[in-house]
Amino acid sequence: MQTPSVIARLLSPPVLDNDSRLSRRDLSARGISMAAARSLCWASRAASFLRVNVPCRSFSAVLKDLKYADSHEWVKVEGNSATLGVTDHAQEHLGDVVFVELPEVGAQVSKGASFGAVESVKATSDVYTPVSGKVVEVNQELLQSPGLINGSPYENGWLIKLELSDSNEVNSLMDSDQYEKFCKEEDAKH
Repeated sequence: MQTPSVIARLLSPPVLDNDSRLSRRDLSARGISMAAARSLCWASRAASFLRVNVPCRSFSAVLKDLKYADSHEWVKVEGNSATLGVTDHAQEHLGDVVFVELPEVGAQVSKGASFGAVESVKATSDVYTPVSGKVVEVNQELLQSPGLINGSPYENGWLIKLELSDSNEVNSLMDSDQYEKFCKEEDAKH
């Protein structure tokens, strides 16, 4: 007769005595010494004690030098070019991003139109462009590492760069203070 492995013995349901502890007889029947049982109990108590609670952030990062759309995209304008991405607030609500769909370089995008999608463990969301222009660059790194949007939405997680067709469209976007207030009001509704 073959004896069960230690793991199988540990995973099998325990037989409890009247004061809800494993009995010596049960431990012995499983081939577990009292010393091993004490070690397991100590490890269990230590793991429970060392569990660290990380408080949930109640705010999202909002950068001062960017403009924001109410669909939670950000725009950084430098001369006649603009870099676009998904805000920290949006990526927090999306959860872990697992796939990104981006347009081709050379594509024309219009303000308010969808230019791609971000898929997370929770949902797939269209991404809208807050300004019009011609796509001059896409963030190729996102195709291999879409989680960059979660880890660095304003730096490494940018989506596309545009050559602006109408730089005045930026004036209709929210500044950081307006966007922060917008997010707080939106979160209060939910």
